Amino acid sequence: MNKISFYISVLILFATGTANANVLLPSFFSDNMVLQRNSEVTIWGWASPFEDVTLTVGWSGEKIEIKPDSQAYWQVKLKTPEAGGPYTLNFKGYNELTIKNIMIGEVWLCSGQSNMEWSASIGIDNSEAEIAKANYPNIRFFTAPKVAGTSPQMNVVGNWQECTPETMKYFSAVAYFFGERLQKDLKGVPIGLINSSWGGTPAEIWMPEDYIAKDPVLAEAASKLTPVAWGPTEPGRTYNTMINPFVGFKLAGAIWYQGESNVGSNVYDKTLAGLIKSWRKAWGDDFPFYFIQIAPFNYENDTYGGVTIRNSQRKVLNEVPKTGMVVAGDVSPTDDIHPRDKRTVGERLGNLVLKSQYGINTGVVYGPLYKNISISKDKVTISFDYAEGLHFSTKKSELFEVAGKDGKFYPATATIKNNTVVVSSKKVKEPVTVRYAWYNTAKPDLFNGAGLPASSFLSE
Repeated sequence: MNKISFYISVLILFATGTANANVLLPSFFSDNMVLQRNSEVTIWGWASPFEDVTLTVGWSGEKIEIKPDSQAYWQVKLKTPEAGGPYTLNFKGYNELTIKNIMIGEVWLCSGQSNMEWSASIGIDNSEAEIAKANYPNIRFFTAPKVAGTSPQMNVVGNWQECTPETMKYFSAVAYFFGERLQKDLKGVPIGLINSSWGGTPAEIWMPEDYIAKDPVLAEAASKLTPVAWGPTEPGRTYNTMINPFVGFKLAGAIWYQGESNVGSNVYDKTLAGLIKSWRKAWGDDFPFYFIQIAPFNYENDTYGGVTIRNSQRKVLNEVPKTGMVVAGDVSPTDDIHPRDKRTVGERLGNLVLKSQYGINTGVVYGPLYKNISISKDKVTISFDYAEGLHFSTKKSELFEVAGKDGKFYPATATIKNNTVVVSSKKVKEPVTVRYAWYNTAKPDLFNGAGLPASSFLSE
């Protein structure tokens, strides 16, 4: 718009009396959005202080009177029905605003770093075929732009889009495959996916700065982050701008794919747990939180940093309620930090959520998870959850190690017996500790009968 057109537009607004009186909404309350079904959802926005605004709710026909406060802010709570649509929300004050094509369904916040951000346009397995068939008008996308800030924001630029080959092409591939999997077994229930991710970012920038400052462990870990050229590393910077605007938007849950940029941390379990708790605190809602374990990768000049993060992620399952984890080490190459098989990852995540949250039987959704050990002389028996059909993918595993009281680990012989693994080493007469797949590039070779891989672990 040139300057003359701009000034004419401004004059018209003032002449019609709407320049300072419009009902305004955050961008994510807009056409094509999805609201959480069977819930009490909060809608908020702005209008002239004490202006009379009437909201007409499309799915119920209810008319609600809204009165903005002295700060021009208002909010209202609405009860949503079972899945369906399309519906409208009509706001009438000095101006009139109608949100159209609203669906009622399941809303998920999708966040993390590059593996969450990664889209079909950048390159995934079978990308052309996957893009071509991505016609799901009841799957809706909202992408938050990459913006960092020092203070919490109330809005974020963006708009909801229906899933088409063109929109799917540039949206998070993992989130899309996750949503596609949900919709299949939820029998067409609309799915809303909010993608708020930024490649190469550490977890600390995605949680409130004051939350980190009050926790000595989190604060110390954050102080060790090294500045990079491709994004912020200061606590809270993307929470302020890419998470805080959505606080209060009713969610079914959150999915998270991050960890590579925290390699080197020995307290990532505390960091991830802190992020989950801080989001739940901000929302006032203990919504479910599911995450994808980072994959084996060759981090230069670092042998154990990546596997330490994987083990920390595994520990969060026991430390924080209403969480779930997908292991993807078997479908990821060790020479590419961005695995291209996003479908397998997204579908495993979808299967986990369908069973854990929606009560749909999608079979076994976890690979073997370390449970405990028992020691008899020089032999250690390792027990796992989800161990039915336990087997090695090769003739024998070379990924188990044992250590005695001195803490020195030695390769162990491993055999499977009654869905447990029995390990021993001639060099360790009195074993104390066991670890499995304990180096950065170790790809899992232990699977259960469902063909799902075991997570790396260190017995504790």
